[in-house]
Amino acid sequence: MGTKRRRQQHHGRWVVPPVAPAAAAFAAAGLLLLVVAFHCFLSPPLGAGGGGGRRPNPPFLLNKPGEPRRNLVGTVDFTVPSGGSKLGEELWVSKAAHSFVGCSDATKDFADAKAVTESNRYLMIATSGGLNQQRTGIIDAVVAARILNATLVIPKLDQASFWKDASDFEEIFDADSFISSLSNDVKIIRQVPDRNGKAPSPYKMRVPRKCSPNCYENRVLPALLKKHVVQLTKFDYRVSNRLETDLQKLRCRVNYHALKFTDPIHKMGQMLVQRMRAKSGRFIALHLRFEPDMLAFSGCYFGGGEIERRELGEIRKRWTTLHASDPDRERRHGKCPLTPEEVGFMLRALGFGKDVHIYVASGDVYGGEETLAPLKALFPNFHSKETLASKEELEPFLSFSSRMAALDYVVCDGSDVFVTNNNGNMARMLAGRRRYFGHKRTIRPNSKKLSSLFLNRTSMSWDTFASKVQIFQKGFMGEPNEIKPGKGEFHEYPMDCICARTKRRTGHGKPYLSKSAGEGVENHTSDAEFEWRDLDYGEITPLGGDSSNETDPDYSRTGGSDIPELEDIISD
Repeated sequence: MGTKRRRQQHHGRWVVPPVAPAAAAFAAAGLLLLVVAFHCFLSPPLGAGGGGGRRPNPPFLLNKPGEPRRNLVGTVDFTVPSGGSKLGEELWVSKAAHSFVGCSDATKDFADAKAVTESNRYLMIATSGGLNQQRTGIIDAVVAARILNATLVIPKLDQASFWKDASDFEEIFDADSFISSLSNDVKIIRQVPDRNGKAPSPYKMRVPRKCSPNCYENRVLPALLKKHVVQLTKFDYRVSNRLETDLQKLRCRVNYHALKFTDPIHKMGQMLVQRMRAKSGRFIALHLRFEPDMLAFSGCYFGGGEIERRELGEIRKRWTTLHASDPDRERRHGKCPLTPEEVGFMLRALGFGKDVHIYVASGDVYGGEETLAPLKALFPNFHSKETLASKEELEPFLSFSSRMAALDYVVCDGSDVFVTNNNGNMARMLAGRRRYFGHKRTIRPNSKKLSSLFLNRTSMSWDTFASKVQIFQKGFMGEPNEIKPGKGEFHEYPMDCICARTKRRTGHGKPYLSKSAGEGVENHTSDAEFEWRDLDYGEITPLGGDSSNETDPDYSRTGGSDIPELEDIISD
């Protein structure tokens, strides 16, 4: 029979009756939990203090308890619905897309190459950076040759920089198509003719970035007339963004028609597209760009504590010309790439459902699979070239970074919706191409407005959050009227090459100008002055941007350093 618990009086004092061992243990455990909880409440987030040898959980999960001040969990319902929005087709295709068409034919005033090319003028080009940075150089090489009335030698690709790709031009691009397609515009040859049985040695020089036609005539033409064979080194963004219409249209003919990948690259890329379509009728391609070098260069902080600061800080030391990082300022100005989770939330908020298939083009993501996990949870149908193709199928490309990048380029170009997480070379090139070929949906995050929204998202309902994302993304969805005329980087906004379809039958469509110029149109990058992010984190060099007038015949880094320059490592 159980005894009744009662307080007993002993010598005038109240005494607590004896406690059973189990109850004592329970009480002790409860007290311990209270102590631990109190300690955790007062302690700084993991990794925010001492060095700690263990990497914290992914620093990019917005709900982690280590960042309570940035992500207070509210009492509102933030459940992400599994279905898509009611927008339907409009989400995938712009209503205005059918009204415009690419138009890059030369005007009647643009003389044939045979009439303007001077004999004994040969222009050689040495490109710089990754695949898409080199692509800009190849396009502008044709324009430079036309300005100088010179014969262009097929450009030499960058084989010695950070990318370490030994591929030459003809292993990535179709040289025959390149030469024949442009035969009416510029004379192009594979190599300079021998002189007295020997290959002539070119005079090497470098022109400033954004060099105008007058700049070429004043700087390069005298050397060309004297030396006859001139090689322009580190040739990327070395032609002005603003040119007369005929030269802009020439850029488009090079980029969208003459510059084609080799058959092996094109066929493999198309096979990946077909495999994506076999899984789902249409798909999104995402250029994620969340690699360590990218994050280090951005100067942003993603919540990973001291470990992240130390790791990315070490990478950032490679560039001595960078200012001291100010993560809060960079985020306020919209210069921080979204985390994979944030990209996923943006797409779901725009109305893409959980069943949508996504192809991700990316290098090694900082934080690995842990960082990607939130994005995969939001979009379980997650694919890459490595998941779509066998190792044997990819074998011919695996050892060549530019060829692997070319495969991603083909798949992203073939997607129904292309999403970019930064405004780098590949993003700009593809955005312009997709505008030229019918304004295919292209989404670029409005990072400046989205950043604060993401930090405070748990204080609002999902419906409120989604509504704000949709408002903030107006002007960043690849619509025809998103930019004021005369603004923007040409490769991203090739407006001289986009015409209203109504006059297409005449062969001379009217160049597109936004009807809402100056009113309700997002003012993206100024045409006359690039921001650092628009130069793909790679245009701020020790030469000081436009100040370069390098004429050293064989420029090399001082001290024999093999540390890559900015445009070498952060380019695509």
